[in-house]
This record gives sequence, structure tokens and C-alpha cells, in this order.
Amino acid sequence: MKVLIKIGGTLLDSAESRQRLAAEIGQAAQSGLETVVVHGGGKQMTRFLEERGVESRFVNGLRVTTPEVLDAVLKIFAGSVNQELVAAFIAKGVQAVGLTGMDALLTEARQMNAELGFVGQPLRSDARLLNLLLKTGYVPVVACVAGDRQGQFYNVNADQMAASVASAMQAEKLFFLTDVDGVWGKEKVIYPTITIDKCKNLIEQGIASAGMQAKLEAAIEALRLGVGEVVIAPGGVTGIVDRLLSGHPIGTRLVAEIGVPSNG
Repeated sequence: MKVLIKIGGTLLDSAESRQRLAAEIGQAAQSGLETVVVHGGGKQMTRFLEERGVESRFVNGLRVTTPEVLDAVLKIFAGSVNQELVAAFIAKGVQAVGLTGMDALLTEARQMNAELGFVGQPLRSDARLLNLLLKTGYVPVVACVAGDRQGQFYNVNADQMAASVASAMQAEKLFFLTDVDGVWGKEKVIYPTITIDKCKNLIEQGIASAGMQAKLEAAIEALRLGVGEVVIAPGGVTGIVDRLLSGHPIGTRLVAEIGVPSNG
């Protein structure tokens, strides 16, 4: 079975959290699960820029990416965050390989709009390199950096990139590991299951905004592109990967419509 696990940057900010997640994901991979990891790093990026006196500006939850910020994207997302996570896997005996979307044009992107600068919209992902790595027992760890055929780098929302990669590799399951318990409703309760239509309603009503809006939109796209099951779950819970793989009801499972089982 193929699974893509997207890890939010907040969960990667401490060595303890990185090591726990690497151990849990590594155990799944070593048991035969074909696993790809996509990660963010927004918290680390903001801190890096602040230390250099650069203000982070956001439009609809997306970081405006000037040439200076793009340079930081490569240093932080493709550099320190990616390699620290790879190192955590290696320390757990897992043969992880750090990648970006530019490697073999794994994820091709185009500029989203001029206002955002070098922010990219994923056009397509090519899973051939991932499949080669998976078949030989490696765990690809992909930073949310994409490229185009002219060699231009783009800062890509990690949730969007996860959906693009998951669909290309025909993943049966896509897990968004985040720093919240799941998808909250207006009543301040977590939905155990939510439909695409309900997701759209939450976005339209402004209940799901910024980071959660990005996750829901990416999850909807993943389901539309054929990913069997999508779950938004609390990555800070010990044993979360095993609980998700065993079908334990935790977080929020997204479905096309109620009554339709997942393909996972």
C-alpha cells in the first residue's frame, strides 16, 4: 500500500518531535508500507526571516515570496528542515532521501500570481523517481519547493504539494499531520467525518480560514484526483501513524459524500 504523510512545520521544530515521527513513520515503512513524506516549515521560515529583519507578508494564507524570501525558502525548506528530518530517519535506521520538487521535476509549478511573487501552483507531479526509490526500500522526504522547465524555483504550499504528489503516486491514503486535533465546526467540536460539500461551506462561512482552508482545499483536490482516503490528524499524539493506519477514529476523515466508503 502507498501512503503519503504530510508533516506541518510546527511538528518539526523540535528534535524530540522529529525523532518520534521519524520512528513512527519508519516503523510503518519497514513493515512494507510504501511511504512518501512531504513537509512544510513555515514557522522555521518566519523565524529565519525575523532574525534577518525581513517581515513576512501573507495574502490569503500564502507567504509573499520575493527573491530574498525565495533564497530563504531554499535554505530553510530544502536545506535545514529537510535535512534535519532526513537525519532523524537515518538515526532510526530508515534509509530516507531528501528531495525537492525540482529534483527530476518531481513537481512542476507555475507562478500563481504576480502579487505573491515566486509562489507556485502545482501543475502536475511525476512519480517515476519516487517509485524507483520506494521499490528499493527508500523513504523519499520532499520539501515544499517546486520548479518549472526553465529552472525557476517556486515556494509551494505544502498541503497543495502533498495533494499533487499523492495523486501522482496513486496513494491509497493521504495523512495531513498538523498541530490541531482535526477540522473544527462552528460549534467548536471536531468533525470525525466531513464531506467535500461541508468543507466548502466551512470555507465560504469563514470558519475554516488560512492554514485550515489550505488543508481542506488540498484535501478536496486529492479526493478529486483519486486518492482513496484523506485524514487531517493531530501529529503531536504519540502513536498517531499506527492509529491512522489501523483505522482508529482520530482527527477528521474527509469523504466525497456520507455513506461512501474510502478506497483505502
